[in-house]
Order: sequence, then C-alpha cells, then structure tokens
Amino acid sequence: MAAVSIRQLLDRWERSGELLHIRREVDPRFELGAVVKAVKGKQPLIFEKVKGYSGPMTVGLGGSKALIADSLDLTPAELLPRLVAAIVSPTPTRLVEHAPVHEKVITSRICLKELFPVCTYHAEDSGAYYVSGVMVVKGEDGRKRYTSIRRMQLLEGNRTGILISSPELFQQYKQFEELGEPMEAAFMFGVVPAVVLASQISTHLFHTDKLEVASSLLHQPLDVVQCKTVDLEVLAEAEVVFEGRILPGIREPEGPFGELGGYYGPRTEQPVVEISAVTHRNRPIWQTILPASYEEKLPMAISREIALLSSVRQVVPGVKDVHITMGGVGRYHAVIQIRKVQEGDGKTALLAAFAGDKDLKHVVVIDDDVNPLDPLDVEWAIATRVQADLDLFIVPGAKGSPLEPSHNLRGVSAKMGIDATCPLAHKEQYRRTHIPGQDEIRLEDYV
Repeated sequence: MAAVSIRQLLDRWERSGELLHIRREVDPRFELGAVVKAVKGKQPLIFEKVKGYSGPMTVGLGGSKALIADSLDLTPAELLPRLVAAIVSPTPTRLVEHAPVHEKVITSRICLKELFPVCTYHAEDSGAYYVSGVMVVKGEDGRKRYTSIRRMQLLEGNRTGILISSPELFQQYKQFEELGEPMEAAFMFGVVPAVVLASQISTHLFHTDKLEVASSLLHQPLDVVQCKTVDLEVLAEAEVVFEGRILPGIREPEGPFGELGGYYGPRTEQPVVEISAVTHRNRPIWQTILPASYEEKLPMAISREIALLSSVRQVVPGVKDVHITMGGVGRYHAVIQIRKVQEGDGKTALLAAFAGDKDLKHVVVIDDDVNPLDPLDVEWAIATRVQADLDLFIVPGAKGSPLEPSHNLRGVSAKMGIDATCPLAHKEQYRRTHIPGQDEIRLEDYV
C-alpha cells in the first residue's frame, strides 16, 4: 500500500535497506549539503544529528524514478501513465477536524531559525534557505488549491523572503498587492513524493487541484485540516507547516543562490512572507531537498514529460515514450521515441516538442528499437543514423529559460532538433545485431 506520510515511507525503506542513516553530526552550513551531493540526492538519507538542533532530518525521498514509483506501489514504467490518470481523474481530499500536524501549535514569539535546521548550500549563497516547503495557495476561484515549491531565504524573526518564479502566481500576488492586501499561503514540510510530484504539474495547462492529484496518485483521499491562522487547508500528515502571508509593498534583497542549472542566480528584490503560525507533529522529522540534485530535477522532469507526450501525440500518433534527461537539468534536453510510419514523423515530433515547451533546447527523436533511458543507446543512434546536413535543424532566436545563463546573454535561445530515426526506404540496412538467447543469459550459471 502506498505511504501517505513520510514516517510510513521511511519505515518501509528502513525495512528494505534503502534508507541510509547518517550518524555523525553535520553542520547545516555546507556540510549537510556536501554529504547529500555525494549521493546526488538519489538515495534516501536520515541525518540523526544536525548541529544546533535536536530532531532528525531527511532528504532524498524522490531522487530516482524507482524511489518515487516504489512510494506509490508502482514500477517505474507505470509512473507516467499513473500521473496522466491522476490529472484526468483527481480524487477529492477528506477534511478532518484533528490532525497530527496540529499536535504542536506556535502562534507567538516565532523565531524560525531556532525551530528547525535552515541550510546554507553553496559557497556564494546569500544566506540560509528553506527549499523543500510545498506552498499551498487558493486559486483565483477561491476553491482550488494550487501547490508548488518556492525557495525562501531566512530573514529575522518570523520572516522569510520568497522567490515567486511562476508568472501566474506572481500575477495573483500582484492583484492582492494592488489592493494593499497580503496573500495567504501555507508551506508544508515533510511530505511524501506524490505530493511533491503533483506540485510540479503545470497550473497553466491543467488547472486542477494538485492535492487532489496527489490523492489520486496514492489511490486514497488524503486527509487535510484547516489552518489555524489563515483560510487554507494543509495535509494532516505533514510533519511541519508554516502558515503566513506574503506582504504587499515590501521587498528584500534575495540571492545570489545556487540554482537548478548549477549556476548562481542574481541578487534581486523579492517579496516577504510573515509567518503567523508554525504547527508540527510531536518529534517532527524535518525535510529538505538539495538544490540542483536529482530530487529537485526529477519531479519537474516527470511533470514536463506529461506535457511533452501530449504535444507530440497530437501530430505523431506513433509516439511511444518521452524522456527529459537529468543531464539537461530536468528541462532543457529531451528524447522522443516513436514508431515511425512515414517520412517526416521525426521532424514533426521535434517541432511539436519545441512548440509545447519553451525551455527545451536540444531534442533527439529515436526509433522504437532504441532505449530512450539509456544515454549510450541514444548516442549510438545519433552516431549511426544521423547525417547533420539532412537530419539536424536549428531554430534561432526563440524563447528560452531565464534560469539558463546562455539564454540571458541575449534574452533568446537557439533550438536544435536531431532526427535520429532510420529512413524507411532503407530500414533493412539499420537492423540491429542480436544474439539468440542473450537476454536469458545469467553469468553465474557459467562460472
């Protein structure tokens, strides 16, 4: 059965041997992040001793497709179809009156840095940051709940900065600001991978309640509870919740910060959150995500694969699979696997990909005999099936991602499409070698 709390999930991975205990005390300034980077954020860790704090801290719960799938009782191959089904058929949450996350409630004399570890990750980061809080706000209709992950720089007392990179969310905040009113928000820490994954789907494309998507992913209604000081609902099984308001008319310097692409983002003026309540479970398990690790990139990549698959399928029905790569930081590089039925399918798929996602820079289309998850197989297809003058095209001066410094030099990006499919008229010349029985061989039977 899928886990609905990180306590259930950590117990499960403890029994299976997936969970690695870090027993030596670590400093939240640089050292903790360095330990996580040693495993690329791909393995679940629990830090038993964090300098200056008494409770445990976990990281790496969603750093591989195998881990995310296992948390949902799925195989990795079932993950994308399940997410599509969850978006199409979300499951309503269940409102409860009492919740574990309200076992402790703090509404006065809040000093955030005294409560839970706040990490400084990179050498030139402007300070300590919260980076794993799943933000909950109401949609403009006042009913749907939208979730996303926003980085929050620790300020003094009960205040943090916040970077709102989503144009839709920032526009919503600006509407409150123009009225001189704060925008209510809550931030959930210590949640299962399904909640993080659902938070990454496109609000602009799907306009669905993301907590209901998470419920559908888990095949059960998630319990939610009313916040204590703001008119929002949060997960009853979250470990910690910050309740607060994004203040109008106030900006504080934010950054530099080590961002997704592995570079430092600039120092800018950003809004401020005032925390009105901190609620948590007894003996809470704190949670973070290492910036630019697999755990940050992978949920974004999976959510983008949904949109990519939909875009390509409209014009190339023979699309079999899509993969947004970690080497392309979970958003700039993609591989599209198709069953080619007519010439032009490859380039049509490439055009659809670029039209559907402005952040994509380099996309490869492969035949269905090539494994899109194996970079060596994809490179082999490029090496043996591509002639650059025939199979490669470049689109100059297109929209790109502001998180990518080479884009920011000009404000536009070039797109490159590579059609690594076989020409249908010569398909016989592209038959792959195969040894009968090779897939059944077990070397231990021969030694």
